[in-house]
Amino acid sequence: MSNALGHFKTVCQHRHCVIKHCAKAGILWQGLFHDLSKFSPTEFIPGAKYYQGTRSPNEAEREAYGYSLAWMHHKGRNKHHFEYWTDYNPASKRLEGVKMPVRYVKEMFCDRVAASKIYLGEKYNNTEPLKYFMKSKHTRMIHKETSDLLEKLLKMLSEEGEEKTFSYIRNLKDY
Repeated sequence: MSNALGHFKTVCQHRHCVIKHCAKAGILWQGLFHDLSKFSPTEFIPGAKYYQGTRSPNEAEREAYGYSLAWMHHKGRNKHHFEYWTDYNPASKRLEGVKMPVRYVKEMFCDRVAASKIYLGEKYNNTEPLKYFMKSKHTRMIHKETSDLLEKLLKMLSEEGEEKTFSYIRNLKDY
């Protein structure tokens, strides 16, 4: 299979999984529009070039160049990524995480679970998204309340399963 076809299939599988999860989370409309920027030339061409099928092609692009243009394009257009929600704090004069609206935290949860399922395949279990999150928890620039909410949802998934977690998420209201 060519890298372009493999990448296309992976992106489509991921999107379909996110759509399914977003429906369970009560945000189907967001799911339908999830990650459409991945089909833009800026993201799709490097995605196909660096496709491996077992991890994000952005990682390989980053290894090749020290950065990923595809990722920078993606995170700037998709509000379900905490990296989108950074800005300069006028008081500290530093770049900091901004608290995400709950509807995007819900989509971020759906995205992370779907990515774990797609990349891990049969090795997936409900603890994997939490393990991935915790691996770099202390190095990411994310608002504390956003991080705490995502961690709470991932722990709930790990300990209580999808059905209870998605039921809880459906009833979450914005801050």
